[in-house]
Amino acid sequence: MSRFSMIFVVVVVLVVGGLLALGFVNTEKQPVTVEKAMLNDAQAK
Repeated sequence: MSRFSMIFVVVVVLVVGGLLALGFVNTEKQPVTVEKAMLNDAQAK
């Protein structure tokens, strides 16, 4: 059980760290692409 809990903690830390890294890196790029895609869909309709 201790081995499983250690692996679980490592996976959680990696996932949280990856999400935080993506959030810091793509704060300005990601929402713009999403907004452009939504605008393109709206114009297509």
